[in-house]
Amino acid sequence: MSAVLKLVRLRPNNFATPAFRISKRPCTTGKGRRLCLLHTPAALKNGCLRHHLNYGGMNQCKRAFHLSAARSGEIVQFTLADIGEGIKEVNIKEWFINIGDEVAQFDSICEVQSDKASVTITSRYDGVVRRLYYNIDDIAKVGAPLVDIELLGDTETEEQVDTFDVEDSKSEEQIHGKLQVMKSLATPAVRRISIEQKIPLSSVIGTGKDGRILKEDMLRHIENLTRAPPGMFQCITPPEPLVETAPLPAAKKRKPEPAVRPYIPQASVQEDRVEPIRGIRKAMVKSMNAAHAIPHFGYYDDIDMSSLVQLRYDLKSTSKARGFKLSFMPFIIKSTSLALLEYPVLNASVDSNCENITYKASHNIGIAMDTPDGLIVPNIKNVQSLSLHQIALELNRLHELGINGKLGPSELKGGTFSLSNIGSIGGTYARPLIMPPEVAIGALGKISVRPKFNHEGEIVKAHTMQVSWSADHRVIDGATMARFSNIWKSYLEKPGTMLLDTR
Repeated sequence: MSAVLKLVRLRPNNFATPAFRISKRPCTTGKGRRLCLLHTPAALKNGCLRHHLNYGGMNQCKRAFHLSAARSGEIVQFTLADIGEGIKEVNIKEWFINIGDEVAQFDSICEVQSDKASVTITSRYDGVVRRLYYNIDDIAKVGAPLVDIELLGDTETEEQVDTFDVEDSKSEEQIHGKLQVMKSLATPAVRRISIEQKIPLSSVIGTGKDGRILKEDMLRHIENLTRAPPGMFQCITPPEPLVETAPLPAAKKRKPEPAVRPYIPQASVQEDRVEPIRGIRKAMVKSMNAAHAIPHFGYYDDIDMSSLVQLRYDLKSTSKARGFKLSFMPFIIKSTSLALLEYPVLNASVDSNCENITYKASHNIGIAMDTPDGLIVPNIKNVQSLSLHQIALELNRLHELGINGKLGPSELKGGTFSLSNIGSIGGTYARPLIMPPEVAIGALGKISVRPKFNHEGEIVKAHTMQVSWSADHRVIDGATMARFSNIWKSYLEKPGTMLLDTR
């Protein structure tokens, strides 16, 4: 049986020598100022937290150490913790362990797929795996056991919680809300990495239980920082002047862009079989059922991409020198953001009854991706504040995560507008369906060379792309959609104008 020991250290603002107060008396809300050793997480939520936050009426910063000990040889059930987003069940995608394997804290146990994201589950114990409760593709319920682990040695897990004082007049709801914002759940190992790398824990998104920051979260955050564009964290070194480049030779054939995912023929079905709809496809069922209730209207147009084709060719060597591949999508995404600045109603959301519309300040533009798990729409956050370089790096990062099935909730949540690059596979026009609660979406066709009359009546070669817009006709009329599309189109046909409006 596990014994729980909780020790609270008080550290005043002047960083004097910490004092420890010990009491075995149960916690009571508003009665006395003793600190408790034996209280449950439920007690923390239901009241005892208040006098911890207001001990002695002093404005203090407190750090709580929670130690859980278990005896060697004891077999504990490792349960599937709540991973948020209202998820009640997940699909077991892959086991990283087998029965008899020895695991340590933070070792990967398995990868699970919900209807929202793929999540890697890590061990909380040091020990030997004695039982796996599920096979691959089985459905696991939140709160149910995943594996049995026989503990090696006296296992002890420790976590620290930083909290801050609030006034006695605050209600319990205010205290709980403030705690959720200000606390950082992490083990000493994670905190040590945080100190060594000079990364505040508040900047790291925790994927563990109750938002706990796992070692994988910290390592992923560090990797993102190293791969992120310099301008997001420090001043960008001015780029070298562009060398004038000769026009793209007319006779030179351009290699076609590779598809998002190569087509792999599937084996023919020899007999009928029934499969449950799970994971990403289950999420698509919910989204499309919700989209069916939206009155869609479509708007289509052709865009002359010839100038943008030339600009991308001119920047090819520069982007390669900076270590990234520059496609057309960063230009398309940035022009979308610039057009949304003029028509913010398209960067909005409506409630379920369409009684209120919320105009979004951030342009979190989602990009539909064809992945091995199905269609998924991660989004690039705050496009209105990003450069083309930064958008390209983030797009490449999301693409890599999507292909490897590693997209998490942080990449999938918060989208405000969506684009579908169906042209990367083929086709010209489409009828995209809106992703609720968004109000608009665009589908991009492939870029093809077609004859076109110029202003002087001459037939010239033009790189043309088709776009198909869908909008929620309850809040967006056809004239608004057409004007938005015209501005977006002007940025792509004359990409130099983006420099005038880029902030």
